[in-house]
This record gives sequence, C-alpha cells and structure tokens, in this order.
Amino acid sequence: MPSHTRDAEGAAPLIELAEYSFQYRAQSEPTLHDIDLTVRRGEKIAIVGASGSGKSTLISAINGLIPHHHRGTTHGTVRVGGQDPATVPLVSTASVVGTVLQDSNSQFVGLTVAEDVAFSLENQQVPHDEMPARIAQAASLAGIGDRLDASPQDLSGGQKQRVAIAGVLVDDVEVLLLDEPLANLDPAAGRATVELLDDLHRERGTTIVIVEHRLEDVLHRDVDRIVLMADGRIIADAPPDDLLASGLLEEHGIRPPLHVAALRHAGEPVTAAQRPSRSADIDLTSAQIAAVRTWVDAGTHGPGSPTTDGSTPGPAPGSGEPGAPGTVSTPAEAPHAPLALDLHAVRCEVPVGPARTAVLLEGITASVRRGEMIGVLGSNGAGKSTLARVICGAEALSGGKVLIGGVDAHGWSVTERGKRVGFVLQEPGQMISQPQVTDEIALGLRAQGLEAEEISRRTTVVLEACGLTPFRTWPVSALSHGQKKRVTIASVLALEPEVLILDEPTAGQDFAHYSEFMGFLRTLNATGTTVVLITHDMHLAVEHTERVLVLSAGRLLADADPAVVLTDPELTRRADLVTTGLYDLARRCDIADPHALVHRFVQADRADQADSEACR
Repeated sequence: MPSHTRDAEGAAPLIELAEYSFQYRAQSEPTLHDIDLTVRRGEKIAIVGASGSGKSTLISAINGLIPHHHRGTTHGTVRVGGQDPATVPLVSTASVVGTVLQDSNSQFVGLTVAEDVAFSLENQQVPHDEMPARIAQAASLAGIGDRLDASPQDLSGGQKQRVAIAGVLVDDVEVLLLDEPLANLDPAAGRATVELLDDLHRERGTTIVIVEHRLEDVLHRDVDRIVLMADGRIIADAPPDDLLASGLLEEHGIRPPLHVAALRHAGEPVTAAQRPSRSADIDLTSAQIAAVRTWVDAGTHGPGSPTTDGSTPGPAPGSGEPGAPGTVSTPAEAPHAPLALDLHAVRCEVPVGPARTAVLLEGITASVRRGEMIGVLGSNGAGKSTLARVICGAEALSGGKVLIGGVDAHGWSVTERGKRVGFVLQEPGQMISQPQVTDEIALGLRAQGLEAEEISRRTTVVLEACGLTPFRTWPVSALSHGQKKRVTIASVLALEPEVLILDEPTAGQDFAHYSEFMGFLRTLNATGTTVVLITHDMHLAVEHTERVLVLSAGRLLADADPAVVLTDPELTRRADLVTTGLYDLARRCDIADPHALVHRFVQADRADQADSEACR
C-alpha cells in the first residue's frame, strides 16, 4: 500500500456525504440514493460508472452547484471542509474544492494564459501586486509556466488541461475535482495529465478526485480507492486491485484494463493479491502465462498475426506487412472495391503572419476503399482534424489533390462535398444550432427538401441507434456533453452520407454507449458506408478498425494494421501514442509478436459483445 494511503487513513475528512439523496426539481425520481462517501485529506480516488449513474450529480453536490445552481430536494448531509455547501456562499466551497471540467475550453475567459489563471483572483479582489507571484506559482505547479503569454486557444489539448488546473490551483484549493479530464486528450497527453496529478498529490498533498471513463489510463499511477456508481447508488468503494478482481466493473458496464480482460478471456482471471492495476506490475502466475499462450495459439489469427513462437501463417487479404518501426507500410488493397477517398501528396498550409505560413499537412498520400472502416491516429495537433477538413472542403489545399468516389473534388463547394462526405466535429457546440434534439437532427433533412414522413423515419432510426430515444423531446441545453455529442452524430447519420468521418466519436462516453454506438457503426459499415474514425482511443482503433493511418506533425508515419502499430514502442513514441496493456501482457508471457495476442483479444471481445447483444 502506498505511503500516502496510510497517511490519509488517519487524516480528517475533507468531504463527507451521509445518507445523501437528491432529486432534481424537474425529475420524478431521485438521481442520487443514500450516498455514503468520505474523502480524507491527502487521498486520491477515482469515481467510475456508466452514463446516468449519478457521477455528475455527485460532483455538483460536492462542489456546491447543488443547491446554488441546480435546484431540487435533498435528504441526508453533505460537508465540504467542515461546512454544508448549502449554508455558505458558492465561493467558500470553491476555495476548498477546485473543479476542472471535461471541456477545458468552456473554462477559458482570458486572452492569455496569465489572464485566465488570474480570473479567480480578480473576482476575489486580491491586490494586484500579489497576483504575479501566485499566478507564476500555480502555472509552474501545473507545468504551464512557460506559456503565460500564450492564448489558451492556441495551446494543445494537454496544455489547455494544464491551464484549467492552474486556474483552480491559484486559489490554493485542498481538493482537485476533475470531471473526465482525459476525454479529449491523446494517449500521451492523457498519461502526462495523470502524472501531473500524481505529482501534485505526492509533493503537495493535494486531495484528488477523478471522474473518468478511461480507467486503464487513470491507473497509470496509483489511486487509493475506486468508487463504482450505478443507478444513483455507490455499488463499491474499494482499493483498485480488489475491485479489478471482483468482476463488478464488467457487471456494471465499465471496461477494466485490457490485460485484466485478456486474462479473463484466457480462463485465468486476476486476483487482488497479484496487484493487477498495471500491466507492467502484475504478478503473473506460471499458470496464467501458459493459459495466455495456449489461448493465443488456439485462436483464429487475424491478418498476418503470428503464433506465440513467432512463426507467421502469412498475410491475409486486405492487410500488409509492417515495415521498420515508424515507417509507412501500406496494406494490400481490398479486391474489386472502388475508392471512396484517394489522397495524392496532400499539402495544407495556413498564414500565421504577414510573411509566414504554417504547414499543417505535408505530402499525405493514402486511399480508402468503399466499405472500409479505418482509424486516423496521432497526438493533438498531428493534423488529423485538418485532414478531415481538407477532405470536406473546409480547409483549402495548398498542393496535391483529393478524389471523392474517384472524381477530383477540386472546385466542389462545401455543400457538394457534404452530400458525399459527412463530418462530425469533436466539439458538439460547434455543430448544434437548434434548441430541441429532434429539430437539430431534422435540420439538414429539411434543407434537402425531404418529406415530413421521411424526416420522421430517419430521425427515429438515428435516435435509437445513438441511444437518444429517451431524450427525443428534451432541449439540447439539458443534455450532458456526451449526450450532445451523440446528437451531432445522429444529425449527420440522418443524411446517409457515403463516407462518414467522425472526430473522436466516443470521447467521454461510457463503455455501454461506446459498444452500442460502435455496433451501429459496424452495421452501417457492413451496408457499404465508408467510415473514417479520428480517435485518441487506442481500444477503439484495435477493436474496430482493420487499418490505421498514423500522423505526426502533419506527416504520415504509418498505414498498417492497428495491432501492429500499437505494439510498436518506437512508432507509438514518435506519434505520442502509447502501447496498450496487451503489449505488456504479451511481453510478460514471452509471446514473440505481440499483435498475435491483440488479434486474439479482439476476436474474443467481439464474440462476447455478440453474445451480449443476442441476450438482449
């Protein structure tokens, strides 16, 4: 047990909820039921649960938004820093608990990083001569001290997250409460954020409460406890190793770390005593190692996947052999399928001053055949979204050409391209313009002049596919960030494009909605729709695509099987990705080519999902 855990056990409680229940004024049933939760000074805990489990409402009870912003009926007690948030001004609770939201952009108010960090101090009328030192200290603690003069909007996703953290650290808060802090970050930036929070926890004694779907990333560093929520109740509150071994996460729709799931598939589930939180540290038994090797060898290997002794049965159609680490390796083309997208030496540059330009894409050559589902991977700022905007015509080419359906799209308007290619942006606020859910979905259909009956049919289909049927009559403003994201996806799906490009489609979504939505995309893909997934989600790339394009600094590093890419440490390092826990498990089990294990895992996971769907 980490030393900070022993210290926290004897520390005074900072947050206490006892038999706490809450019912929103507009709801007919309580959202939280009989919550008993204590967070002691110096603890670090993670809160997990499916969408609708009550996590966001619990956050609002802790940071004082209930009852100051969200009205309703409460029972039981809440104490934050020894005070009831309902009886003190919101600013008093905020001086104890600093909240960092999922969407960092929504917290920015200043023109520069320094102005943004200073915002809270301005509100508190702190003397101006005291501000520079406090701003510099908070920015330094958050690892953003060298960017105080930069505009927050010009920073990478990870840097924006650090600015948001600095903005609450400037108040010297005792608790950092983070709502989905990793949702919009690439894997490397996500790991860096987890490491930053761990540094603040260990070196300053800051109490950390993280609400997050990406549990494997959170467990990159130690946490003291995981609180599992479902249906507005706390189902479990236990050390990570105990909870991972219990099976409760899977039972309640939370994906465990991939190495834990793989060992279960192999018939040798983990025990708490093995310290299973991290793949590199788990104490594997000889029986588990043998079971994993047997399980991998017994499976039907994916494209080009070798057996555990390193022999390879040969590449399958539609796959390619990887080249040297970090080099482009182009899969063989699927026979007979025409090209949906064909990019030739694509270059994109934008002016950044009177006499300077910035190159966003340089020499991208790749093709996507009709009916493929491919991934586009890379760090924040690698050029993934720029590539999508170039294809859709929202960003001008500086060189090269883009063919859509075999036709050069040069000179096409954005509207003309939109009839062939649908693009779902990463930020839902950039797409939504209507007040009601169904109006937003119907907007594009009305613009195409479709009959009311057809609009209604398509709206019903996509509402169901995106898990939005219960919210069809809701105002968009009442939805969560993840629900708004699904509305934007539904509005584009309703247009039935030939090529669908989705920018981070599963960010911030729980595993149940993730699985349901990806199942729908697979069905759509099987009927001929070409799907391009721009994603930070390593699990998504491995499990749902046969091929990925890896970008870094506007250049194409690789075009290959995702299992090969994500088990290549050098390539993942260059692209600011991370190898998954499956890579560590393969290495620990002496499997010569880790992507053999990855393909076997995908096969087993898809079979599990098919069984679950059949039982529903």
